[in-house]
Amino acid sequence: MCTKDTKTGITTFVVNLVFVPSIETDSENLEMATTTITAVQVKQLRDKTGAGMMECKAALSDASGNMDEAITLLRKRGLAQAAKRAGRATAQGLIGSYIHMGGKIGVLVEVNCESDFVARTDDFQSLVKEVAMHIAATDPKWVRREDVPAEAIEKEKGIYRAQMENTGKPAAVLEKIVEGKLGSFYSQFVLLEQPSIRDNNVSIAQLIAQASAKTGENIQVNRFVRFRVGETD
Repeated sequence: MCTKDTKTGITTFVVNLVFVPSIETDSENLEMATTTITAVQVKQLRDKTGAGMMECKAALSDASGNMDEAITLLRKRGLAQAAKRAGRATAQGLIGSYIHMGGKIGVLVEVNCESDFVARTDDFQSLVKEVAMHIAATDPKWVRREDVPAEAIEKEKGIYRAQMENTGKPAAVLEKIVEGKLGSFYSQFVLLEQPSIRDNNVSIAQLIAQASAKTGENIQVNRFVRFRVGETD
């Protein structure tokens, strides 16, 4: 703005200064970390997990493109979804078989699902074959830990207690150690808690949960029998 004195003829300029406080910009807050998820990544994740396309894309996005983290996310979500389906009836399914070592070992396993449609899919049939092959290789004794007889559990506990009876540790500590050792017992002899022969980071229960997430149905292993030439029980 300017003013002129009519007597002296002097023009005066008035400058209005506006002070703007400085703003320190946090580059980390302003940085937009964008990750492009490609179709190739989605396909790779689908091939590894069997999950749907949109689920794979979402997991990769949440994991910022990290494949391992995305697989972990899908496993967790798959298990959660499977848990929601666990109460639904499974009256359909297949009895799968596997013969190994030139006819020396044979397995029959019944895997159930909710519909005949899913039972006839390649994915379900592949799962049944995989489980039968796993049983042939690992020789589990029970399907789930609830199937383990109480006397078998007590026998194992007795062995563990005998191994530590001279350690001098308090009884409460010993019982915690015994329970921890039982976890190893279950992972050795209970089918659903055994690590897969193809991927030791994935249990059979997780493998089934992945199939359940992919098919949208409750899938359960009902029973199995394993034969070996020369064995009588």
